[in-house]
Amino acid sequence: MTGLTLKQVNKKFGEFPVIHEVDLSIDSGELVVFVGPSGCGKSTLLRLIAGLEDITSGEFWIGGQRADQLLAAARNIAMVFQSYALYPHMTVAENIGFPLKLAKLPRARIAEKVAAVGESLRLGALFDRKPGQLSGGQRQRVAIGRALARDPKVLLLDEPLSNLDAALRLEMRMELSRLHKQLAATMVYVTHDQVEAMTLADRIVIMREGKVEQVGTPLELYSRPANVFVAEFIGSPKMNVFSADLDRSGGNPVIRLSEQTALSAEGAAGSRVFAGIRPEHMTPVDDGGLRGVVTAVEHLGADTLVHFDSAFMEGGIARINGISGVRTGENIGFQVAAEQYHLFSENGNRL
Repeated sequence: MTGLTLKQVNKKFGEFPVIHEVDLSIDSGELVVFVGPSGCGKSTLLRLIAGLEDITSGEFWIGGQRADQLLAAARNIAMVFQSYALYPHMTVAENIGFPLKLAKLPRARIAEKVAAVGESLRLGALFDRKPGQLSGGQRQRVAIGRALARDPKVLLLDEPLSNLDAALRLEMRMELSRLHKQLAATMVYVTHDQVEAMTLADRIVIMREGKVEQVGTPLELYSRPANVFVAEFIGSPKMNVFSADLDRSGGNPVIRLSEQTALSAEGAAGSRVFAGIRPEHMTPVDDGGLRGVVTAVEHLGADTLVHFDSAFMEGGIARINGISGVRTGENIGFQVAAEQYHLFSENGNRL
């Protein structure tokens, strides 16, 4: 497999810009996930890589070869779509081998490649079945197998699990992760599901309105989000973010959340900042802490999600381990370690 490089890539549809000056390097063998809300440009960027759309300006490289001027067929990139697009009249083995047949490979070579791909995807026992006799997860594995049979330089996956139910999505996430480690393949994966991104990716590219907001490993994005958008997008439930006044009476600016809690906001300009707390970093306490009134409780078994309103935050949420006896209407306090706060400037960027 081969790495990819995008240099100052822009895309316009007519006069309307949809991708803005994207710079990105993807290493050989890396699994990179594009994630963001609907309409952020992640699928468009994938189509630019595949050659299904033309780049308006900028450069795209595959390994050491400039590829933005190559036809899609010449890029040796395989793509797996949201729809399986399998041929219903062909068996599993025939579906996997079809692109090799089109390439006019010898029958013996096709059989050898199909057998190897079938083994890696654990499809060997299904070779004689047709798509109508397969489960959704099995069909998706066949679609991936058909793409891998060509020995592509890069494998692109455009929301491949969105048609599956929750249990199958979990199973296929594990299957894709295993496959990536086994093949050491360069993969670019598009999803709107940040849980998929966190569990699958070597690195995540977070996009908004055609721009890259941050690139990093899942834990880097979780621990040090570059701005409020990334902070709220990564993590489930999302980070609690609220605005707070700066107190400059003592010289260095601080945020006073309670009599016991004052956070340094060194480097902050203006009169206000944003502070963020992840729900799982809020520990209930009997006295003191950041207090609020419980508005709803969700019992999930392993966790309890407590929704609350407080003087500093409306619509807050805390995640408590295990089963909690907290009730709606109760006044509750939460302790948060100082190092677990995330501070952002007035314009939303990390301090």
